[in-house]
Amino acid sequence: MAGGALRAAVAALVLAAWGAHGLYFHIGETEKRCFIEEIPDETMVIGNYRTQLWDKQSESFLPSTPGLGMHVEVKDPDGKVVLSRQYGSEGRFTFTSHTPGEHQICLHSNSTRMALFAGGKLRVHLDIQVGEHTNNYPEIAAKDKLTELQLRARQLLDQVEQIQKEQNYQRYREERFRMTSESTNQRVLWWSIAQTIILILTGIWQMRHLKSFFEAKKLV
Repeated sequence: MAGGALRAAVAALVLAAWGAHGLYFHIGETEKRCFIEEIPDETMVIGNYRTQLWDKQSESFLPSTPGLGMHVEVKDPDGKVVLSRQYGSEGRFTFTSHTPGEHQICLHSNSTRMALFAGGKLRVHLDIQVGEHTNNYPEIAAKDKLTELQLRARQLLDQVEQIQKEQNYQRYREERFRMTSESTNQRVLWWSIAQTIILILTGIWQMRHLKSFFEAKKLV
């Protein structure tokens, strides 16, 4: 990149549906890719990713070498850094939201340390799981020795809990929207009052100015 400056091509993808989201994207050298995830409070999020490096000889994407890593950074709706960590070419990151709203998840490679990637292209496969989708139920069943019925009941309880969190988040969004609407309406009202006062004052000034003009010309 010119001047060594970091040019981040930010793709703001709003993932509206709750649950698991699988996708892949391409990034270049020193390029950053960010995603927006709307998350209720006190909700666990798990992200799994793996990278593939473009091979010019075979003209295809091949598994990346262990030396190539990814840096993951997560910010909450207030801009506070929730997670900032360097991972390998394939990895898994987790965090728990404490503030409801849009969380920004950004990934970029450590290409400056990897000569093989310099000037190349990287494909990143990313899978984001939110809420009860982060639970590994077969593992839970084996660990707690749950029957099929008990496991199903556990899944239903987790789903109900996640639905409650989502409902609380929707109420939070509605409250914020209502407050924003009321604030906007109040500003419009005060602006209308200010415009009316300005018009009245302008009219009074014009009348006095015309009166002074006519008196000076001895027309009145």
